[in-house]
Amino acid sequence: MQIILPDRSTRQLDCGPLPIEEILHRFGINPVSIIVTRNGRLVPETACAEEGDEIRIIRVAHGG
Repeated sequence: MQIILPDRSTRQLDCGPLPIEEILHRFGINPVSIIVTRNGRLVPETACAEEGDEIRIIRVAHGG
């Protein structure tokens, strides 16, 4: 699966089904500050990514 990180760099993971929350943990990304899409569709961290998926991690901007 292809992982697109918040800085727009890409990584390739060759593994079986993997929960999104595990992917975030592997890259040291706080799930509170991001949203995730799988193949262009918004998904929760509890969803699983599979071989061939494109996972995009998008940092959410917030402020006051």
